[in-house]
Amino acid sequence: MGPKAAATTRKRKGEDIEERTIDFAARIGRVVDALPETRLGRHIAGQLVRSGTSPAANYAEACAAESKNDFIHKLGIVLKELRESGVWLKLIGKAELLPPPRVAPLLDECEQLSKIIGQSVITAKASRSR
Repeated sequence: MGPKAAATTRKRKGEDIEERTIDFAARIGRVVDALPETRLGRHIAGQLVRSGTSPAANYAEACAAESKNDFIHKLGIVLKELRESGVWLKLIGKAELLPPPRVAPLLDECEQLSKIIGQSVITAKASRSR
């Protein structure tokens, strides 16, 4: 592969995480649409659609942060929204609103993204204090 081909396949820093958060949001949308039309199903759907789609937009905002503190703050919002989404996904399973195989892979991705973003916050805070 020549230098030009390598340059076109190279991603900007964080682009893979941004793509994963967008995929996560799309998958959340499909789960929300599959929830039953019960009082609990509608409540969880409303909460989950907000918390589950928020990380993608907030991550994009973090990537365009005006300062290190702004970056850390916005990543913190991403992490909070992912954690909230994880709780709603667990509740879907506990309340048996959807079959476990439908929710488990999404919960796993939520936990992976939470670990990645959490580590990014730690790294950013450490580099801020240097």
